[in-house]
Amino acid sequence: MSKAEGTKALTHFTKSFNKANQKLDPALNPSFEGGALLAIDQAGIKASHALRPQGNPDFPALAFTDPHFTVPKQAGWPKYFIADAASNRKNARGQNTRWFLVFSRNGIDEQWRAVYLATFANNKAPELKTDGDGYAEAVPAGAKSGLAVDPGKLSTTYAHYLNTGKGSTFASGPQTDGWRDRRAKDANKPGQRIMWEDSAASYPPVALRTTDGGALVFFSTVYHQQQTLFAGATISVGRLKGLLDGPPKKTNRMLFTTVSGQTVTVPAKSAGGKVEVLNRIEAKTAVKPM
Repeated sequence: MSKAEGTKALTHFTKSFNKANQKLDPALNPSFEGGALLAIDQAGIKASHALRPQGNPDFPALAFTDPHFTVPKQAGWPKYFIADAASNRKNARGQNTRWFLVFSRNGIDEQWRAVYLATFANNKAPELKTDGDGYAEAVPAGAKSGLAVDPGKLSTTYAHYLNTGKGSTFASGPQTDGWRDRRAKDANKPGQRIMWEDSAASYPPVALRTTDGGALVFFSTVYHQQQTLFAGATISVGRLKGLLDGPPKKTNRMLFTTVSGQTVTVPAKSAGGKVEVLNRIEAKTAVKPM
């Protein structure tokens, strides 16, 4: 994969992303996105289209500068690479946020599509291991990874932790014990009850070796959130009406499905340490009255 090919893929993503968000047409997303990112972004477009069927011509166009490309040595398909570039979106500190996009394709005749997106604190990503030719090292998903948790098991492991709180795999943080604490506080507020169930997602992870022997891993999960209000109350889906599964109806029970994409560092098995969640993005992808 050449720099020119990477630039072409990033340009296609940018133009298509802007077009989809201006037209609010979810049929456009599969042409430039796949996997977890497709599920997340397409759901947002569907929800927005239901509120603004005429589109959003005033959508502020996304633009990138200073692109870098990280390409791992890979045999067979699928293949992937990472494009990171400074966007024209600002973070809380007023800096231009650097986007890290994982592109993948399953064959030579396919279009490169973005399957994961992450941003990092202070725009600094973990340092990836590269060889003399500048290629990164792809980490296998299975038992040969040499990691504390194999990339292929991260989705199941993370879902199990969020469901039960058991295990010491994950470092403390807002997307681990902090998230479980927030759920516990929201579970039984006056007049409502919320239950959560997390599960593994079928989207394949992407893992690259870091200089410390660990890995930077992109993976996804799915969770269901059941909300129940007191008898006689009605849950309003509001801006999510475009995601309704079935006809709208008045009900005090609703099931929300969410796809979540995580970017983590996983230590080498020999080094000890815990998995640290660096970034997480999510979107509700379905709403079902019960």
